[in-house]
Amino acid sequence: MDIATTTLVERIARTLAGLDHSANGAGRETSAATSVDETWRAYLAQADAVLRTIREPSATMSTTGDPAVWAAMIDAAIAESETV
Repeated sequence: MDIATTTLVERIARTLAGLDHSANGAGRETSAATSVDETWRAYLAQADAVLRTIREPSATMSTTGDPAVWAAMIDAAIAESETV
């Protein structure tokens, strides 16, 4: 399994920025990489909200793995987000 080199909150923030800027989302830019690089930090609060929302796994998710492990991993991501 690959391990990410950036924090989960940054990846979420970059995805949200991409949705706003890219023509593939709600934006108009055919290549939004520069805009995303310049603006992703403005999406950190929204990304943090996503992390806090997914802290509790769904019933289906909990049948696939240990809910305590999932919650611990998301809690770690939330704690890590405070350093970004």
